[in-house]
Amino acid sequence: MNNPPLESSLSWLCVKTQPKREHIAASQLELLEGVEVFAPRIRFKRRTPRGKVWFEESLFPGYVFARFDMLMFRAVSSAVGVRGLVKFAGKCAVVPASMIEMLRTDSPEPIVIPDEPLVKAGDETVVVEGSLMGLKAVITQVMPGGERVKVLLDMMGTAVAAEVPVDTLEKVA
Repeated sequence: MNNPPLESSLSWLCVKTQPKREHIAASQLELLEGVEVFAPRIRFKRRTPRGKVWFEESLFPGYVFARFDMLMFRAVSSAVGVRGLVKFAGKCAVVPASMIEMLRTDSPEPIVIPDEPLVKAGDETVVVEGSLMGLKAVITQVMPGGERVKVLLDMMGTAVAAEVPVDTLEKVA
């Protein structure tokens, strides 16, 4: 495997990781002398059969950023969890340092998505799952906890009031 041409200065490069192994690749790269890693994460709640649960994932699934001298190319490319470096026309994709700095300063680590409903009273939606799938609905009230909403469903030209889980609705653009 030949090393892609790039200046031997320290540059931020985009590293392709194995699926769902960004955290493993990042920790392995951090163990290498002279390698700086940036692997931003995002934290959010998702509904599961046991209720809402916090999840944490990579902000850029399948990728992390690393800054290193190209003399470390082989060690970085063969680190556990790494599939290789992102290349365009045979050259490694360089990420501007200003972009990395902006991501670092403008967002906390990890980025936390607030647990608030994505819908509000008056929003027009469509039911996307369940026995009411495909029906248009207008939200009349977001219930406490934000997991359920009261809606007016359009059923054969008649408005019918109902209470449905918020995750069964999709906003109409």
